[in-house]
Amino acid sequence: MALYLRLPATAGFNIDNELIIINAFNANEPAQSLHGKDVNIIASGPSIQQLPLAALLDTPTIFVNGSISLIGQHQFTDIAGYVISDARFINHQPEILQQYYTGQPLYATLAVFEAMATTHPDIMQTYHHAMRVLYPVDRPWGVKSNKLSFNKLIFKKKRLNKKMPLSYFINNPNFIIDSDHKAADIGVSLNITHGFVEAGTVAYVAAQLAFSRQAACIHLYGIDLLNSKQPRFYENKNNSAPSMLSKVMHERIIPSFNLLGRIYQSHGVPVVNHSPISKSLFDTFN
Repeated sequence: MALYLRLPATAGFNIDNELIIINAFNANEPAQSLHGKDVNIIASGPSIQQLPLAALLDTPTIFVNGSISLIGQHQFTDIAGYVISDARFINHQPEILQQYYTGQPLYATLAVFEAMATTHPDIMQTYHHAMRVLYPVDRPWGVKSNKLSFNKLIFKKKRLNKKMPLSYFINNPNFIIDSDHKAADIGVSLNITHGFVEAGTVAYVAAQLAFSRQAACIHLYGIDLLNSKQPRFYENKNNSAPSMLSKVMHERIIPSFNLLGRIYQSHGVPVVNHSPISKSLFDTFN
């Protein structure tokens, strides 16, 4: 019988000799429910520049990475979340968080919060109550340093840092794992209280978050896989961060999103890809 990890309820960060506590995401927390509403997930592809945003402003919206900069020009009335899964974003463009983050619900990995504790300690001290920890299911709480403290932990952190194969979770009811995928196992979470499955893009994490928060329909914007070498809509050629999407597009991203679309549709939650650049790549979306 498989042994599933019971993970920490909180993570603590020592900032200026003050212990800052951030709770782990819990879908049962009433404030996390989207109450069966449609949700828009806005990624960072160049197609966002041609998006008629005025029609989207009143729909619950989840931003990822630099797409939160859109609030500087547009009045979004229902910001349902902000997702960052890779600390490289924090380290490459820390000014975006400093300029646009003002306490919106922030969902991030421990590695991201660890980076923020160095680059934006004031933000964590002020808004930690609005933050929730997300973790990849196959390497739950792996971080680079020992600056963190954990609560309700039944395994030593050294063991938690060890990456596990996705096949370990095949019989876990919180995940759907496809071990027949030829390149590598892929999967999708049904409840990211228990962890998310990675696919090489933060938008995949955001989609799993939306489903776990009881969204009725998930609309994806700006997932422009075929032009990923172009600057993101908030970048230019001089400050563009490297993109790894093209390296994992066919092996992980496309098959993972197709799995997600099929599984969520079977649970009554359609997923719609609005990107004119990548729409044809997904065969299980509306």
